[in-house]
Amino acid sequence: MSNDRYLADLHTHSDRSPDASASMKDMAAAAVRAGLQELCFTDHVEPLVWGRTGLRGPYDWESWQSEFAAAQAAWGDQIRLCLGVELGDAVWAPEHCQRLLGSAPPLDFIIGSIHMLSPALGGADLYSFDPKDEAEARAGLADYLQQVRALAELGGFDVLGHLTLPLRYLNEGRGHDWSFDGFEAEIEEIFRILIHSGRGIELNTNRGNMPLPDEKWLRMYRSAGGEIITLGTDAHGPQHVGRAIGRGQELLRQCGFTRFCTFQSRQPVWHEL
Repeated sequence: MSNDRYLADLHTHSDRSPDASASMKDMAAAAVRAGLQELCFTDHVEPLVWGRTGLRGPYDWESWQSEFAAAQAAWGDQIRLCLGVELGDAVWAPEHCQRLLGSAPPLDFIIGSIHMLSPALGGADLYSFDPKDEAEARAGLADYLQQVRALAELGGFDVLGHLTLPLRYLNEGRGHDWSFDGFEAEIEEIFRILIHSGRGIELNTNRGNMPLPDEKWLRMYRSAGGEIITLGTDAHGPQHVGRAIGRGQELLRQCGFTRFCTFQSRQPVWHEL
């Protein structure tokens, strides 16, 4: 990849997320070392208590702003830093999500994502979902896509995050070799809803592992007329910031994309591939 490519990681987590521990300042330093031109912090915001199904209390947005300001002061002259969130599982309590975000500072970017199965399957976290066989796994995948479709219809975000996320846990984590093959109609409908509403998807480089989604679904999205697409690593530590972003850009070109976007004040900013 030539050095004039714009490298941006739009999905990262700092210690504002319960499953990460590095400061925004340290994540920004890692982004500079990785040669990125842009980094967005997209820490978790969910309507539910982490790991449970009860409503959570307000976020300490002041501490987010203070930490972001510290990162800006340290590295803002070397990289463009943006403040966003990953809004997870909003379909469980949409009105509560609105209240939680009502006091948030101005955001550049919102990723919408699903990490939990539906109430019908007990609200199991995908990380802990451990089906006994492929039939049970496919029932879980079907349930997950129903939740994703509900999220797409709900809106309130800019791009849909890591569409094929369950495969991170089922295949990488548990050693299976399952896929979303057979769910083409469901995924195509999700793409239709997103495209019609002017939103997009992300190519999650999955910290250098199997991209989420992979080539098959990226080609389907492009063929359906999808254009809005971002790239992000889902880094939860400095060691993964920027991982495989360049490779992800090459994959997008192979799938027929000519450009990707970053976001500023919730509006897409386009970059040629």
